[in-house]
Amino acid sequence: MELIVSRDVARKALQSARASGASVAFVPTMGALHEGHISLMRAARRDCGYVAVSIFVNPAQFGDAADLAAYPRDLDADLAVCAAAGVDAVFAPSVAEMYPEGSLDTAVVPGALAEVLEGLSRPGHFTGVATIVTKLLSIAGRCRAYFGEKDFQQLAIVRRLAEDLDLPVEVVGCPTVREPDGLATSSRNARLGPAERAAAGALFRALSAGARAVAGGERSGATVSAVMADVLAAEPLVVADYAAVADPATLQAVVDITAEVRLLVAAGVGPVRLIDNLAASPASSGAPPALAEAGR
Repeated sequence: MELIVSRDVARKALQSARASGASVAFVPTMGALHEGHISLMRAARRDCGYVAVSIFVNPAQFGDAADLAAYPRDLDADLAVCAAAGVDAVFAPSVAEMYPEGSLDTAVVPGALAEVLEGLSRPGHFTGVATIVTKLLSIAGRCRAYFGEKDFQQLAIVRRLAEDLDLPVEVVGCPTVREPDGLATSSRNARLGPAERAAAGALFRALSAGARAVAGGERSGATVSAVMADVLAAEPLVVADYAAVADPATLQAVVDITAEVRLLVAAGVGPVRLIDNLAASPASSGAPPALAEAGR
């Protein structure tokens, strides 16, 4: 496995792989790799002949300097995970390599998809995400790029970005990987104390309750949102931000549920902000989709 720290070397390595006839997969990450990232690498390895992973903690998408400073970093451990997953190359640039002048005069500013949910709670976050993703995909060139559905709003924005800017990239969304109690795997989970970790399961319980309500015949988006909010409110260590019922394509709030919707929640648990989401459909019957994803 090759470790690359230069943009030019990374670009040439992926160009060389394509020139040799290999299909290229690219998995952008911020490191602190876990089972969710590994699932992306496995999907990439299954689909493509050459797999590259980027590891870059992007300061432009952090609104809180303390959050950026606390973000876990362990490059040696991450490289071992990538090697075990069969990755061909890891691109791990420094901040100076990606932002040679300290900052950029140009930014990629996403539109309506970034103006709701996380966009309201974290102003500027998705501009930082869209800008660094555009830079990384420009370096990667023609490829399949793998992102997790856990960050559903980010995935939607990246798909729109690639389409609007005519990037030669197929954006591939992969299912959320969960702990046995349903909590979505996240690099931030490591910062939870034992009591906070137990409380964090409320996010998945809230989504499950919302999915059951939709599957059981509830058609009011406001009522389903309230069902989820009540589950979050019942956990004292959880400070809810939102519990939303959204159109999967536009992320706008759904008033009357007539087709599949995306349930999304965000909450603070101790020092950590957690997000999660789940599809829910009025056509569902039997066990709600939430239960089918638990333990994945």
